Amino acid sequence: MAVYALTGFSLVSLLSFGYLSWDWMKPGLVADVATDPMEKSLPPTFTRPPHIIFILTDDQGYHDIGYHGSDIQTPTLDRLAAEGVKLENYYIQPICTPSRSQLITGRYQIHTGLQHSIIRPRQPNCLPLDQVTLPQKLQEAGYSTHMVGKWHLGFYKKECLPTRRGFDTFLGSLTGNVDYYTYDNCDGPDVCGYDLHEGEDVAWDQSGKYSTFLYAQRVSKILASHSPKEPIFIYVAFQAVHTPLQSPKEYIYRYRSMGNVARRKYAAMVTCMDEAVKNITWALKKYGYYDNSVIVFSTDNGGQTFSGGSNWPLRGRKGTYWEGGVRGIGFVHSPLIKRKRRTSWALVHITDWYPTLVSLAKGNLSNVQGLDGYDVWPAISEGKESPRTEILHNIDPLYNHAKYGSLEDGFGIWNTAVQASIRVGEWKLLTGDPGYSDWIPPQTLTNFPGSWWNLERLTDGLRKSVWLFNITADPYERYDLSEQRPDVVRTLLMRLVHYNRTAIPVRYPAENPRAHPDFNGGAWGPWASEDDGEEWEGGREPLKSRNKKKKCKICKLRSFFRKLNTRLMSNRI
Repeated sequence: MAVYALTGFSLVSLLSFGYLSWDWMKPGLVADVATDPMEKSLPPTFTRPPHIIFILTDDQGYHDIGYHGSDIQTPTLDRLAAEGVKLENYYIQPICTPSRSQLITGRYQIHTGLQHSIIRPRQPNCLPLDQVTLPQKLQEAGYSTHMVGKWHLGFYKKECLPTRRGFDTFLGSLTGNVDYYTYDNCDGPDVCGYDLHEGEDVAWDQSGKYSTFLYAQRVSKILASHSPKEPIFIYVAFQAVHTPLQSPKEYIYRYRSMGNVARRKYAAMVTCMDEAVKNITWALKKYGYYDNSVIVFSTDNGGQTFSGGSNWPLRGRKGTYWEGGVRGIGFVHSPLIKRKRRTSWALVHITDWYPTLVSLAKGNLSNVQGLDGYDVWPAISEGKESPRTEILHNIDPLYNHAKYGSLEDGFGIWNTAVQASIRVGEWKLLTGDPGYSDWIPPQTLTNFPGSWWNLERLTDGLRKSVWLFNITADPYERYDLSEQRPDVVRTLLMRLVHYNRTAIPVRYPAENPRAHPDFNGGAWGPWASEDDGEEWEGGREPLKSRNKKKKCKICKLRSFFRKLNTRLMSNRI
């Protein structure tokens, strides 16, 4: 049976889904957009370092953008991507902290100790302080640096905060999951606190403003107050479209015909985010930045399918090493691109943005050792071959070991019970437990999960611990070739062994009770002193301020009624 290089589907495979939501025959979805002859003129030259706007969305699924055939409206993102370069061989990490750490450091998570899970609010952990971050390198190159949105790289000490890691200003949340209006975050029963910060202070006065709007407005204010003659870097890490599923009701109304409630709310959040990007782009043009700007758009991991997201037609979801967890939406839009309006199949990974953007900024990389990223600007702008030929998706020694894995299954060189994944050339290898492995069509049916749910359930391979795919020919991971090509399996296992020798110990300390927001006036924030070690267990508890405790109770009460109102409104829509 023939397998097509671009789609990876045979006719029988297509029919086995019952329907195909992505119209592969529609022009412009997978093919290059036709170039206007007038666009062939050379772009402006780099007379001065470009302004860089990096936009990162949270939990947006691979299918959830217009040009991937989605039923969700994203006209701004579609237009920016069509006029720039779409990255269709672009990889991220399966969960929040790993993607953000690799973006900021240009290093695989095995080289920062963050190879297991995420940084949790009560852990005395953060991005290693010895790492020179992307914004710090841009500061060295003369850039003004600003961050707006979700940090999620640790905050137990002040040295861990964004303003201590290279950003001149910061407005956003430190944890990974907050209410879009109240900015409350609960890390377990009765462990709740407020999480919106302006610089290193709690931004109590911003409560009640929808975060997607708030963040876009802040970007506009930054641009309005800065001079376009001086280079600027703005990292916009939207909270959207992570849970909780919250959106202004006028956006939900657009999707009232969607039967699935979670998908309806999720779609509204995506479209709202799309309009926020429109406002940011408009501000770049209004204040004179656009002609010398580079806009990078990236998702942080695959979509969460039981929260409305879709990675169709890829396999898996957020938190897995299947393509649905690690293949991201990415594009670059810039007047400075030499070959615009095209789709690039160059291999690109989220670690590549560090050297790429520092090089664009004419910064100095000679004193940065051990980067795992590559400068991929020539591949993006000029269509040259990518310098990247392989990607270590991860090696996680702490994740639950696969029941049926063994050193014997790994040719005596690798324990296949360990969760790991790597891509070398066109081949991808997974060992251990890669995570939930189904193919899940968009959740548009009213009775989701419904009768079709079992159509694409994985029914074989439950006793496996090794998978091998030719990702170029089979991007949807339907044909496991591990038994047919043991030679390739062994070669890729050797690459895992190579990387594992360079890994540093996992940083995943126990949670500390001192992190409780009640000890910080009802807000999440640093709790350890500058002199405390990373494994600090704390001493005696500080005295609790009665006024702050009262403020926290009021905050929680307000949050309760807002959430109650949101649920009532949700049941009406």
